[in-house]
Amino acid sequence: MSIELSQITQQLPLRLASPQLVAANHILSLSSAELQAAIQREVSENPAMEMEEAPVCERCGRPLQHGRCLECGRLPGRNSTTTDERTRLHGGDGAYYDMGGYGAPGRGAHDDGDDFDPSARIASQISLTESLTLSLQAQFPKEDAQLIEYLVGNLDEDGYLRCATDDVVRLFDIEPEPVERIIQALQAMEPIGVGARDLRECLLIQLAYIEAQGRRQPYAREVIGRFLVELSEHKYGQIAFALGTTTDSIHAVSDFIRRNFNPFPGRGRLDGAVTAGGETASPIAPDVIISGVTQPDGSVEYEVEIVESRRFYLRVHPSYEQIATAAGARLAALSEEERRHVHQYVSRARLFIANIRQRRETLARITRCLVSLQRDFLQQGVRALKPLTRARVAAELGLHESTVSRATASKYVMLPNGQVIPFSHFFVANLSVKDVIKDLIEHEATPLTDQEIAAQLRLRGLPVARRTVAKYREHLGILPSTLR
Repeated sequence: MSIELSQITQQLPLRLASPQLVAANHILSLSSAELQAAIQREVSENPAMEMEEAPVCERCGRPLQHGRCLECGRLPGRNSTTTDERTRLHGGDGAYYDMGGYGAPGRGAHDDGDDFDPSARIASQISLTESLTLSLQAQFPKEDAQLIEYLVGNLDEDGYLRCATDDVVRLFDIEPEPVERIIQALQAMEPIGVGARDLRECLLIQLAYIEAQGRRQPYAREVIGRFLVELSEHKYGQIAFALGTTTDSIHAVSDFIRRNFNPFPGRGRLDGAVTAGGETASPIAPDVIISGVTQPDGSVEYEVEIVESRRFYLRVHPSYEQIATAAGARLAALSEEERRHVHQYVSRARLFIANIRQRRETLARITRCLVSLQRDFLQQGVRALKPLTRARVAAELGLHESTVSRATASKYVMLPNGQVIPFSHFFVANLSVKDVIKDLIEHEATPLTDQEIAAQLRLRGLPVARRTVAKYREHLGILPSTLR
């Protein structure tokens, strides 16, 4: 028996994505901020591309509506506007592609039918990390700027500083004193407790802040400083004996800590945003707005709007458009290089505009489908959220599942109640379970254990394991029963 090796040449069909499809998918996957950057880059690089932006308010930077800012509530020289003007929401899909443009010029900030831009409700915002960095850099010399960025960059999602002073000293080849000064300044900033190295330091920072306001609790500093582990294990008698006091005093300290302290000062905030006034703001402006319009019969119809259509529109520059469509003697007057230049940039501009138009159409179709499938969620809240997959949405619309994933990734939607959420929330069935867990804990007479919460959920028809309850509780930033 012999074995022979041989090569066989065989042609097989191979499907490759066209450059146009790749470009369209790339535009579709961009977040709002990434899209703006891509548009600015394209406008700066392509002389055949022209962008017209809506006029904005000098005070807040929001688009003007008929020459006035409804958010600031003033015309030039006036300082008032009606409540109806501030609160009325309008939807509408309108024209979005006219004479080669994205967003017709008569639309958005110029259309008489659109008196209010719902996206103006989103506060002018910077991230809390940026706010901390800028505030610290204003307090210290310029040469400390890089050190400040490094320290703030080492805050974890809970607001704890996850780098040792010795490591920072070696990395920057400096003395420990400037590092500690910056850390102390960081710990003096809001949210109170940010920059702590561990839970004990976090609670002591918050205690100092509370005491500075004139609110004192006997034995609180001693319990936090020396008996935090025993307190979590409810060894009140042992702590009382060590401090020479009563168990009632230690119970009072435990209640004081539970009511007034936050062991996770940065959770949900460091990657979020704050307004110029320091208040917590929505983490990001929405890509899509869903607004509810009450019909004469009392029913509510939901309208979907893609936000960027109000901000600007794109078109091929008129001069390049005229040259590109020229014929006869006008075309013959151009050199070969000039014709190639015009054709290259006009084609590039048209493709870019078409991809943005397709992005908007796809995002609008998917959102309308979500509105239809999750109508109860929009009307009743998170408890009415139904299990939903991207595959089902894709099947409903005749799209590929990857298209739905690209279109909804890193994008946000404003609900009719003004809340801004990620698109991914429409596909997370356990949000309703988390909301029930949060409600149970908020209304508990005595701290419920994870096992007891799981039992309560089963009674409500939500079979969830104890370990899953613990995971969801941690996601919500809620302490275990022993620390509540």
